[in-house]
Amino acid sequence: MDESLELLEYIYACADMGMKSSEKLLKLLKEKDNKIKKILESELKEYESFYKESEKLLKKNKVEPKTKGIFASLMADVSMQMEVMKDNSDSKIADLLIRGMTMGTIDIQKRLDHFEKEVNKDIHKLAKSLLKFQEENIELLKEYL
Repeated sequence: MDESLELLEYIYACADMGMKSSEKLLKLLKEKDNKIKKILESELKEYESFYKESEKLLKKNKVEPKTKGIFASLMADVSMQMEVMKDNSDSKIADLLIRGMTMGTIDIQKRLDHFEKEVNKDIHKLAKSLLKFQEENIELLKEYL
């Protein structure tokens, strides 16, 4: 598979995981009075946008979009649920999100550096946009620590 499509599949999987995590956290916090919910709602919309755009580009390139396996997704859900049950403070939620987004920014930056010359400019732009979104959200979330 060419590097552009590999990066695009990564963007799709990252957006899918971000969407699912945001949705799960919002459900877990539904009856709670957390101020961080507004950021989560905003993140969800952004991840949905990245998801739709990457899905569109994958289909345009005749690639069937793939997400993380059910087992990995289930493990992430259970882990998140346990963490939130122990502590559902805005500080703890911000910490969880920052850790996840930091891993995402490291991964996408490595991929951008590795594929820099070979990647389609539209896919490169989308990846850079995802990276910027995650970096900006990390900064926003730090206020809740």
